[in-house]
Amino acid sequence: MRLSGKVAIVTGAGSGFGRGIAQRFAAEGANVIVNDRSAETGERAAAGIVDAGGHARFLAGDVTNDADVRRLVEFAIASFGGLDIVVNNAGTTHRNQPMLEVSEAEFDRIYQVNVKSLYLTARHAVPHMREKRNGVFITIASTAGVRPRPGLTWYNGSKGAAIVTSRSMAAELAKDNIRVNVINPVAGETAMLADFMGRDTPERRAEFIATIPLGRLSLPSDIATAAVFFASDEAAFITGACLEVDGGRCV
Repeated sequence: MRLSGKVAIVTGAGSGFGRGIAQRFAAEGANVIVNDRSAETGERAAAGIVDAGGHARFLAGDVTNDADVRRLVEFAIASFGGLDIVVNNAGTTHRNQPMLEVSEAEFDRIYQVNVKSLYLTARHAVPHMREKRNGVFITIASTAGVRPRPGLTWYNGSKGAAIVTSRSMAAELAKDNIRVNVINPVAGETAMLADFMGRDTPERRAEFIATIPLGRLSLPSDIATAAVFFASDEAAFITGACLEVDGGRCV
């Protein structure tokens, strides 16, 4: 098992990519803290891991709230005796629309979830990782941050900021043997897909998928496979990297 004995937090792990990452980490031997704002989906995800023979606990919380994130890190350490990996997966977007039609409240929420959460998890997890001189952060960003398209301007910007922030963290934290890497998925079958497309119709899906050379959307297993690699000792000399898991969309 590639993550045997590791302790990992996965934010936004109640569904979608986050749930897939949490499940795969547990299958690889990690002790997983499932974090989500929704108690219903988060508890279901954690229970599914346990039912499959893995180790997981759930803690509800908002990644934009300092007290919630502090409690999340403390919960991981109290539950499994330490913290090795933080996967910043939680994300949000606005509906595909002209940039000036996005409300200020939507803009603020997007940057809080997609960018501020990186600051908060680092604020509370880095001191623990520095003590033992070892740790891993993985940011689930987006191809939108490296190849922006019209209609998602503020989401594109937030993901670009998340990528640069993560790479800046990598440069600063390398001296502490803390690695920070980024995965950029193309859209998958998540709750945000309709927002990305603007409207969810068979015709619009066909148009969207036609922009992906390998001809399909991202699957949770695609993103989980990349996350396991970055979290494992196999990636011990990799930090500040951005990996597009996008079926060739950014080519």
